[in-house]
Amino acid sequence: MSLPELISTILVHNPGLQVARRARDQAAAGVSTAAALANPRLEWSEGQTQARLASANPGRVQGWALSQFIENPVLRGARMEAARANERGSSHQVAIVRNELAAQVQLRAFEYLLRRAEVRATTEDVALLEQVRERVRLRVESGEAARYEIIKADAEIINARQRQQNATLQAEQALLSLNRLAAGQLPARWSLRGALDDEIRLGELDEIQRQAQLHNPEIKALQSQVEKAQSQQQAARASRWPGVEVRYTESTDVELRHGTLGVQVQIPLLDQRSGPMAEAAAELERARIRLEGRQAEMRQQVLQAWKSLEMARLRVEALGQGAMREAEAALRVAQAAYRFGERGILDVLDAQRVLQSVRADLLDARYQVQAARIDLDYLAGRYAEDNL
Repeated sequence: MSLPELISTILVHNPGLQVARRARDQAAAGVSTAAALANPRLEWSEGQTQARLASANPGRVQGWALSQFIENPVLRGARMEAARANERGSSHQVAIVRNELAAQVQLRAFEYLLRRAEVRATTEDVALLEQVRERVRLRVESGEAARYEIIKADAEIINARQRQQNATLQAEQALLSLNRLAAGQLPARWSLRGALDDEIRLGELDEIQRQAQLHNPEIKALQSQVEKAQSQQQAARASRWPGVEVRYTESTDVELRHGTLGVQVQIPLLDQRSGPMAEAAAELERARIRLEGRQAEMRQQVLQAWKSLEMARLRVEALGQGAMREAEAALRVAQAAYRFGERGILDVLDAQRVLQSVRADLLDARYQVQAARIDLDYLAGRYAEDNL
């Protein structure tokens, strides 16, 4: 499957992302909870009167009362806005999980491509060393070379096969880690289309910095926390006057019917809500500091990833255009000289080890280019959208 298909499959089945989505649904329900109005209260009473004077009339007494709490609209509005900010924060948390997950999938995928390329390279090394060993065997049997040369060639083949097995196991581990992210929903046998040297497209550094400040879901989540803290501070201030309760009471006896309309207000005399207001102000300041600190840290992270990308690109150019060609040429010269008896087997094996080292460095440099590109895309929030 292709890399976009792999990302889509994992995003569908990953448990962590599904949990974040359920938390977003819970926060959306919290908005309805915050907007709910208080229910009216109905009271009913009934009793009996007894005459204490001769002129009094005994009988039944009935009464009922209806009360409705009318909340301070400023307090209710602040509570609703805090719930909306919490909902936005939950949506940004989903984007954070999606952004991190997509970046992690891409990093693991390119790690698999790296190990697969290493398997191919070590397989070529084994085949080449077996050819060298065959030439050495013929020379040893003909008496043109010493016995230790065949022993040295065998040892090099054993080391090359161990490297091949290690690369194969690491490639399988990378596939298992990808299947773990997909909760085991990937096919039993599958392969990934792509290569380490796939073309990458990035904008300028200033554009990436701007996108990181505007679109990174972590920054958006911290901004939502600031908005929530502002609403909570407003709610703490408005809680000094929580609202009024309107109450109508009616009672009936054998002679009269009494009707009473009253209003109940809580007076902030003893508790002026100074504690909750101070707590809300401290929480707002803490949220602002976290936002400003993360924004500054984000700028440095983008710059660091950009520098890593530049260094990796320079390594790829230096190894691919210079060192790799020179190592291949040196190996060809050493092989030709060995065939004509001008050099020993040690010179051929040394040239082979140099080629192996340069090729391994080139593969690692290509992987580092992709890793830096993934890091920049992750910081810019490009994996946070639902279309992935």
